[in-house]
Amino acid sequence: MKLRNQTQLSEFLLLGFSEDPTLQPLIFGLFLSMYLVTVSGNLLIILAILSESHLHTPMYFFLSNLSFSDICFISTTIPKMLVNIQTQSRAISYAGCITQMYIFILFTVLDNFLLAVMAYDRLVAICHPLHYTVIMTPEVCVLLVLVCWVISVLHSFLQSLLVLRLNFCTHMEIPHFFCELNHVIQLACSDTFFNDFIMYFTIILLGGGPLAGILYSYSKIISSICSISSASGKYKTFSTCASHLSVVFLFYGTGLGVYLSSSITYNSHSTAVASVMYTVVTPMLNPFSYSLRNADMKKALKRLLVHKL
Repeated sequence: MKLRNQTQLSEFLLLGFSEDPTLQPLIFGLFLSMYLVTVSGNLLIILAILSESHLHTPMYFFLSNLSFSDICFISTTIPKMLVNIQTQSRAISYAGCITQMYIFILFTVLDNFLLAVMAYDRLVAICHPLHYTVIMTPEVCVLLVLVCWVISVLHSFLQSLLVLRLNFCTHMEIPHFFCELNHVIQLACSDTFFNDFIMYFTIILLGGGPLAGILYSYSKIISSICSISSASGKYKTFSTCASHLSVVFLFYGTGLGVYLSSSITYNSHSTAVASVMYTVVTPMLNPFSYSLRNADMKKALKRLLVHKL
């Protein structure tokens, strides 16, 4: 089969969810609605935290970073898909595809690490409350977020560079609604062993590491909660991390579900539909998880909306 060098390659084709033209307005309206809800919800979280001085704590500092990451995360894929539906085009340029893939990987990893940092914050707050202000200083919080950013940027840069070295076939159709790393690699005609090895190794390392940290943190948290004698004390303590725990379940549950199901029975259309859960639905539900389960956030959002109106 004839190879095409990456310097000559002009574009990929994103197949999306359906080729039926009658479904395109429905898909467009559905994803536009979810995108607007996600961006506005996460933006409100950030504004509420910035406007309330009593929310200037490590927990809400990490939450504002997570909300910003979620806005960037969903903005990487959905706007391009909406433009393609509106223009009745499936094309995405080679440079655009690599850029989209780079940013998507960056914010996926960043979300992953921020959730782990937030779990550590809850661990210190619940298990070591007397030392909390000493351990979680503003400098430490900024440093933790900075480390998350650096790891995410470097990892995304590495994966993108490895894709740039590949040659691609003449068949450039991606059975997805965005340039997902695994799908792009599968289109290559050159040897992808090293790409596959690095991809799965980093998934285990950068995905499993933070998840292990989260599980360890919550095992300590649960142990600490169980030692509390009163039922009201247990409930009050657990409620401080219930929002974060629900977001963790959403993010890892949907993400792992997609990749495990696709590895067992590969169906590109089903994988694309399932990917909506962690690429769109999870960022959309995160603001609701934190605002509905958190009394301080409810009050801050109410004051913010009343002030704006």
